[in-house]
Amino acid sequence: MNSTVRLTLITLALGLSACTVHQPVEREPLPPIESTPQPQGPVVKPLPGRQPSGPAAIPKPMPRTSASFAPPPGGASHWDPKLGVYVLEKQPNTFYRQRTYYRWNSGWSWSLSPNGPWQETDSSGVPGGLGRAFAQ
Repeated sequence: MNSTVRLTLITLALGLSACTVHQPVEREPLPPIESTPQPQGPVVKPLPGRQPSGPAAIPKPMPRTSASFAPPPGGASHWDPKLGVYVLEKQPNTFYRQRTYYRWNSGWSWSLSPNGPWQETDSSGVPGGLGRAFAQ
């Protein structure tokens, strides 16, 4: 018992002494943060319905994938955040989310494959964004 306690204390002392051997690293000071100048005078907002005279705003590109849903296997598609589904690029009005394909053809249908067989459904059987976008 005595040798076990002694071995434990020696191991603990050696382990802690390794922490005191290293010299602290001196860090270089960070460069100062540049501030943008504040506008002088009143800020004029454009009137509703009129375009500002500055350069045209560049639209943000649409995301290719979703953070929550996997893309369809083997098909060219892009994520549409407004609809909440992937839009298949080579099949018109065909969408994908969570292993299910949805198709609009004068009414909704769904399938487990992009080639069918298709089962008819109503707007309650499709993701909410699709039902709202194709509401009659």
